[in-house]
Amino acid sequence: MNKSVFYKKPSHQEWDEKLEALRPVFDRTARQIDEDGAFPTENLNRLRQIGYTKLTLPTTYGGAGYNVYDAVLAQEKLGSLDGSTALIVTWTLLTVGELYEYRYWQPQLLEQFAEKVNAGAITNRAVSEFAMGSPLRGGQMATNAVRHGEGWLLNGRKNYTTGSYGLDYFLVAASVEELGETGYFLIPHDMPGVTIEENWDVLSMRGTGSHDLVLENVHVPEEAFVELGSDRKRIAQPGWQLLIPATYLGIAQAARDYAVQFAKTHSPNSIKGTISELPNVRALIAEIDIAIAQARFALYGAAECYDDTERRMHMTNELGVAKTIVTNAAIEVVDKAMRLVGAKSLQNDNPLQRYYRDVRVGLHNPPMDDVTMIRVAETALK
Repeated sequence: MNKSVFYKKPSHQEWDEKLEALRPVFDRTARQIDEDGAFPTENLNRLRQIGYTKLTLPTTYGGAGYNVYDAVLAQEKLGSLDGSTALIVTWTLLTVGELYEYRYWQPQLLEQFAEKVNAGAITNRAVSEFAMGSPLRGGQMATNAVRHGEGWLLNGRKNYTTGSYGLDYFLVAASVEELGETGYFLIPHDMPGVTIEENWDVLSMRGTGSHDLVLENVHVPEEAFVELGSDRKRIAQPGWQLLIPATYLGIAQAARDYAVQFAKTHSPNSIKGTISELPNVRALIAEIDIAIAQARFALYGAAECYDDTERRMHMTNELGVAKTIVTNAAIEVVDKAMRLVGAKSLQNDNPLQRYYRDVRVGLHNPPMDDVTMIRVAETALK
């Protein structure tokens, strides 16, 4: 299915073309980023230069004003270029999008931060901790913030800080004992006491730089305390998190494109023509395209419902269901692409083995499959 059937406005096609123009540049470094676990600094700089990192900033603040549906379209495309780069940008786009839609901060703070986003600044929420497990499962947070003079003193450690070295700001979640709840603190990357411990040595998404963020006696001013966790939980629906599965769907699309091109050009001497003429190969291609089509309808359908404020009120588990459908479809697509290509897909210089590893990270991004399944069952039984 041609993805352009989902385009609703000229900017959708325009951003598709802008990103496609970067493909040769991204392709040149993709293998090195993966093999070395190198950070995609140049990729991020190029995205900053074309204004991509401010897509979800509202137009009233100088951004592109993309809603969830718009951003999902763009992120799927970026995911097809480079998974690690796309996942880093996913987190800053959804953080900014959610922040300005729900206006968690005071107007003056939103104005000030918008200036930084317009200048190319990227950010991510730093929430996860090893002892706590997934934040969605209600674990106890060890990072704490206590009053210190006219500001706050923070100590703790955050893991899975996607983007780490490339982030200009960390939106750190910390336990504020005197308030009995979680607070969020906006901390610049060069703040004294802020360090990155390089321990992101994993199989997949090796270029995301998801190292530990270490906070040791970090003293921040009062205005750095920008948000209360209780306000965020009360107001927000996780619609912006649809940008996460969009990234994995983009990787699946890249795997599909590689497999189809391989089928059209691979011609072993045991047959006449190319393997694209073989019934089993055609069946795999059909299954791949059907899986992508199903995933897109689930993803864009959920995004469309979320962006419509009236329809949003009737949503229950659609966002989590869409994430589950898309993530598992992406894994299925890459697997079938590898079956089509055969043993060649396992070679280190073949991108399919990287896609195979990268899409599996989606299983560990929120909400996890088991959480969605429990909620769907509970809703049905009510």
